[in-house]
Amino acid sequence: MQLPQIRLQSTMAKIAIETVPAKLEIQQPPAELEIEQSPARLTIRTTPSKLTIDQTKAWEDMNLEHIFRRIEKFAEQGYNDWLDGLARVSRQGDELMRIEDGGNPIAEQAKENSETPMYEFNIGWVPSPFSVHISYTPADVDIRFEARKPVIRARTHPPVIRYTPGEVAIRLAQRPSLHIDVVI
Repeated sequence: MQLPQIRLQSTMAKIAIETVPAKLEIQQPPAELEIEQSPARLTIRTTPSKLTIDQTKAWEDMNLEHIFRRIEKFAEQGYNDWLDGLARVSRQGDELMRIEDGGNPIAEQAKENSETPMYEFNIGWVPSPFSVHISYTPADVDIRFEARKPVIRARTHPPVIRYTPGEVAIRLAQRPSLHIDVVI
């Protein structure tokens, strides 16, 4: 015995999905930057140093003084010698005036006038110690510095953003079907 058969033939539904991806474009224009830097101001004031060396006394000790000083010194010495001679002649005249008081003033005066005086001399240093005078004034430096701040101007630009949204398209690519046959 043959039984009737039922044949089922089905087709599944198919879905098609099509996508267009989203696009994002970002551009950042550079900022505009201006910087001005004024130069710093530097001022330096210097008072020069001063060195003074006075050798006048040392040259005088070595008998090598300046001609004007030598003339002045000899004139002063001549004047003093003249005063001493005047005093001596006056004293000797007074002694001769009082010759009656006794003694032998003529012989004593002759001896005094004919002998050279004895000069004393001990150890000497030429030139004498500390005869050169040195004075020094150091230099004075005044430094002044004035810094100036920079002037900065900046302009920013916002970013340029372009966005294209994505798309999704869903459709039925294949319809479902069911085919039924009966076979006897």
